[in-house]
Amino acid sequence: MEAYISGGLGWGNGHTSANCRPGGASAKAWDGHPRGSAGYGKVLAGLAFAGVATFAQLYSTQAVLPIMATDLRITAAEAGLTISLATAGLAVTVIPWSFLADRIGRVKAMAMGITAATVFGLLVPLACSFEMLLGLRLLEGMALGGIPAIAIAYLNEEVNKAHAALAAGSYVAGTTLGGLAGRLVAGPVGELWGWRAAVFAVSLLATVAAVLFLLLVPKARGFTPTKAAGWPGAWTTLAGHVRNRKLLALYVQAFLLMGGFVAVYNYLGFRLAGAPFSLPATLISLIFLAYLSGTVSSRWAAALTLRFGRRNVLLAGVVLMVAGLALTLTQLLAIILLGLVVFTGGFFAAHSIGAGWTGTIASTGRAQAASLYNLSYYLGSSVIGWAGGLVFQSWGWPALAATVMVLACLTAVTVAVVHPQRDTATAAAPAAESRAGTA
Repeated sequence: MEAYISGGLGWGNGHTSANCRPGGASAKAWDGHPRGSAGYGKVLAGLAFAGVATFAQLYSTQAVLPIMATDLRITAAEAGLTISLATAGLAVTVIPWSFLADRIGRVKAMAMGITAATVFGLLVPLACSFEMLLGLRLLEGMALGGIPAIAIAYLNEEVNKAHAALAAGSYVAGTTLGGLAGRLVAGPVGELWGWRAAVFAVSLLATVAAVLFLLLVPKARGFTPTKAAGWPGAWTTLAGHVRNRKLLALYVQAFLLMGGFVAVYNYLGFRLAGAPFSLPATLISLIFLAYLSGTVSSRWAAALTLRFGRRNVLLAGVVLMVAGLALTLTQLLAIILLGLVVFTGGFFAAHSIGAGWTGTIASTGRAQAASLYNLSYYLGSSVIGWAGGLVFQSWGWPALAATVMVLACLTAVTVAVVHPQRDTATAAAPAAESRAGTA
């Protein structure tokens, strides 16, 4: 996001890339690792592995929800809680982790978070009750909140500013790869040995990625701790962002669209596992390859903002989401899959614009504006992602698809009303920046 690139997730004015001398004079400023240097490569590789570890674990149960529901004799909505509580834990800890990182340092905070999450992830398959399973998933999500909250801030402090956007792309690629790899690993393993083996396999993958992150990530050189006096100012800034109608509309967009997006992916597997499709878990896990359409659409959307403006491109993404969902209402598998690709591409197009837009609207406290966007994004995943299961198990897929369509239309109306004029941006937010923290 532009908010991340411009200022990281700093709170107050305590962050600077210079090291301060006692007398108040500044030492030579740390310009960051230049592209091509060993340090630059380690930063990129380390954060890419952090992205894999984070998002492989966060959605580790999504590909095996139908198997889990059958084994534990629970409903689709109850199985969906294993995703919702993890993302809820991440959502409510994004801002606290940012505060902590301002005090103890980026690398130390990320190491704490990724280590704790890995431990909880390895314990999840051993849960002896559904309640314990949900508790471990919540704790896992809370620990994972320390990565998206801090990673881009660390990157901006340690990489030369001329290459910050490109470096952010490596982290985003890691998040996408991690989310996709976790789902693709879980499906086949779950079909052969059950959901516990599937989650364990994903946790092992995340453990390897976490270890590589800890070995590769360089010691911070551009970090300066924030003074405690910055806390009251931070909360004042947050309140100001919430009162900003234009930012609030984007937070609503993040909540509604992400919630609908996760609901579709949570429960489409249940539909495909049942009649008349009766697909095995391995094949169902392949639907997540549709995520790759988002890689294309988000870059395409960023480029189109120069010509049509952010508002219009965001609304076009919402239209694609609705059109894609309409295609999933058929009984033809090929058309359903095509609809999923269109729906996914539309979502990432809209999200990439909304995420990047927060930084241009916020004249001050851009990092906090971005944090609130992430908070709304993951809360939507938690609340609507779970509630969609109630709709699905009561009235079926057509009702769930219609519900998500309504949410998309509400989003379009909100954005259109609050942002009535076409935004002729002179520069589009790079896709790598705008998708930071997604999977």
